[in-house]
Amino acid sequence: MKLATIKDTTRDGRLVVVSRDLSRCCEVGHIARTVQAALDDWRNAAPRLREIAEGLEAGSQPSTPFYEGDVCSPLPRAYQWADGSAYVNHVELVRKARNAEMPESFWSDPLMYQGGSDSFLGPRDPIVMADEAYGIDMEGEVAVIVDDVPMGVSVDQAGEAIRLVMLVNDVSLRGLIPAELAKGFGFFHSKPSSAFSPVAVTLDELGSAWRDGKLHLPLLVALNGEPFGKANAGIDMTFDFPQLIAHAAKTRPLAAGTIIGSGTVSNKLDGGPGKPVSEGGMGYSCIAEIRTIETIQSGAPKTPFMKFGDTVRIEMKDMAGQSIFGAIKQSVQKRVQT
Repeated sequence: MKLATIKDTTRDGRLVVVSRDLSRCCEVGHIARTVQAALDDWRNAAPRLREIAEGLEAGSQPSTPFYEGDVCSPLPRAYQWADGSAYVNHVELVRKARNAEMPESFWSDPLMYQGGSDSFLGPRDPIVMADEAYGIDMEGEVAVIVDDVPMGVSVDQAGEAIRLVMLVNDVSLRGLIPAELAKGFGFFHSKPSSAFSPVAVTLDELGSAWRDGKLHLPLLVALNGEPFGKANAGIDMTFDFPQLIAHAAKTRPLAAGTIIGSGTVSNKLDGGPGKPVSEGGMGYSCIAEIRTIETIQSGAPKTPFMKFGDTVRIEMKDMAGQSIFGAIKQSVQKRVQT
């Protein structure tokens, strides 16, 4: 089934079940007011929500049109947002851009940071920034939402806790990252509010594309209307989602509604860095990667970070060409001081 959160006058919006083709939806406040409420009582709520979803597909359930522009992120705010960096190819390239060596342990011990989760952007909300000099970048990712996870969970048990899957634009401010990391205390200003896809889906909606704890489909990223990336999220993922969840729960339990991100989806090409889509490659899910490759090849980056007025679109389609999660479509806007 597919779940979304319609914007209303409350902080957390209201939960709807969405048809598989993303054209219709049904209010389900009598079952759960919000996605978080459904997750808090998943054992009881999920079967009832699934009945609604089946009725939508059969045409027996009263419904209204679904518009992706009317929604918040599925969880407009969350108890926790922990973003991994499972595609070590991406880590290696971005560290090269900072002239930083990559420890061998990065191949065996996942990187993860705790992001801000109190103010997620909606999938059509603008990315509002004060200064282009911050180095505004998109990062296309996959994320899962989990049920309660006990501390010290095994990898196998961690996989059983996945309840929903969605896409992410993990906005990064590349110009601020080096100085923050130099302090030795991690990201803060350089990781503003992230945006998530219009809908979150249960694993059964993904069919055979979900296997081995990974989502084996291309993540389609467009910059200013032009194809920028189509890296396959199931390829070159060093750490799968059960491993990321178990890593997050090593010293603490995770509450239902915790979001775990994959990090920027990134593919190698013949063992080396990828190539742009325009040159027949899989492209990139963030601008930092192509800038690093440009630096390696020609001594300096050519592709600029995002400017005011630029747009990004992030989407994933099934084998029949149908959008699974809806599209994240955002523009970059200048913050107006009041």
